[in-house]
Amino acid sequence: MTFYENTDSPERVLLISVDTGDFNAEESIEELALLVETAGGEAVVTSTQKLPSVNPATYVGSGRIQEIAEICRTNEIDLIVADDELSPAQLKNIEDLTDTRVIDRTMLILDIFALRARSSEGKLQVELAQLKYSLPFLTGKGKSLSRLGGGIGTRGPGESKLESDKRHMRRKIYALEEELKQIEKRRNTMRSRRKKDGIISVAIVGYTNAGKSTLMNRLTDAGVLAEDKLFATLDPTARKLTLPNGQDVMLIDTVGLVRRLPHKLVEAFKSTLEEAKNADLILNVCDASSDECSEHLEVTANLLRELECEQTPVISVMNKCDLVPDIYDLPTLGRAVMISALNGEGIDELLSAIEEALPKNRARKKLLIPFDKGSIIAEIRKDGVIHSDDYTENGTLIDATVNIQYLEKIKQYIQ
Repeated sequence: MTFYENTDSPERVLLISVDTGDFNAEESIEELALLVETAGGEAVVTSTQKLPSVNPATYVGSGRIQEIAEICRTNEIDLIVADDELSPAQLKNIEDLTDTRVIDRTMLILDIFALRARSSEGKLQVELAQLKYSLPFLTGKGKSLSRLGGGIGTRGPGESKLESDKRHMRRKIYALEEELKQIEKRRNTMRSRRKKDGIISVAIVGYTNAGKSTLMNRLTDAGVLAEDKLFATLDPTARKLTLPNGQDVMLIDTVGLVRRLPHKLVEAFKSTLEEAKNADLILNVCDASSDECSEHLEVTANLLRELECEQTPVISVMNKCDLVPDIYDLPTLGRAVMISALNGEGIDELLSAIEEALPKNRARKKLLIPFDKGSIIAEIRKDGVIHSDDYTENGTLIDATVNIQYLEKIKQYIQ
C-alpha cells in the first residue's frame, strides 16, 4: 500500500483506486489528484489496491476498507474520492464504514463542470448530466429520509416523499432535454448558415490543460481564461482568425477531454463536441512536455472516432515544445506542428499548415484591372489579399489572393 502525504489542504481528500489491469491506474489516479486540486481540494493520501475486479459491495476489499476508515480518522479526511464510477450501494457502504463523505470520479468532474460553466447552454448541460447521474442515488435511505424501511412507523410519508422527489427530478430532466433540443436546433441552423455562406470552421480539440485557450488567445486575442488547471474553460469560444493569405476562418475552442471521460458527460456535451464533427479542420492540441503525451493524443483520437470525424483532416499541434529537450522523439497523429502558444514559437508554421490543410477555395493570381473597374479591386480587398499593385498604361496590375468563385467572374483579367 502506497501513500503520498501532503499537508495544509483546504479540504483534505483521500483518493482510492482499484487496479484491475483494465487501464493505467497510476496515471489515472495522478490525474484524479489534479481534478481534486481543480475542484479546490488537495489529495493528502492515495490508496491503490490490485484486485481481479472491484468489490460489488465496498469497491475495495473488505480488509482495505477497514484500513481506509482508520486513515480517515488519523488524517482528518474530509472527503473520499473513488477513481471510478460507484454504484449507489458502494457509495453508501463506504460512507457507513468510514463515516466520511464519498464521491466518485464522475461526480467530481460534474462538480468542476458546474464550477466552470458560464453560458446558459453550458449550465443546462451540466445540470442535466448531474440530475441524470444523481437519480439512481436517490434511494430513500439517506439521512433526510432515515425513517424509511420495514416496521411500524416507517411506512407512508417517507416513501411518498421519495417518489415525489424522483418524479420532480424526471420532470426537470425532461424539461432540460427539451430546452437543450431547442438550443441544438439553433446551433445546427447556425452551422448550416455558416456552410451556406462559405465560412470555414477550424475546431480546437485536445486534452484539458494542453494549452488550447492559450493558443486561442495567441491566434485571435480572444481573451479566453487560460489557467494551469483542468477544465479552466468549459464553454466553447468562437473567434475570427485571419490567415496570412487573407482568408478568414472561424476558430472554435471546445471542451477539454480527460482520460476515461464518462460516457454520460460525452452525451451531455455532444452538441458542443459536435463543433469538431462539423469542422473543416481539427487542431488536436497536445502538451508535448507531458510524460503522457501519447496517451493524451489517443484519448482525443478515440473521441474523434466516436464523433465520426475520420474524414476530417487533423493537425497534431504539439504545444509547449520549448520545454521538450528533443522534439523529434515526440509521438504524433497525422501531420504535426511543433509550437509554444505561450511565447509564439512555431505559430507561423501552424498558420501555414492550416492554410494548406483547408479546402482550396482561394488562389493567388496576377490580374490587370482596367481603371474603370476599380470596384473589382475593392471587392478583392474586402474578401482577399492584395500582395502588390502597380499602375500601368492599361490598368492596375495586382498580385492578389482571390476567392475562386469570384475569380471565375473576373477570369478575363487574369494575366
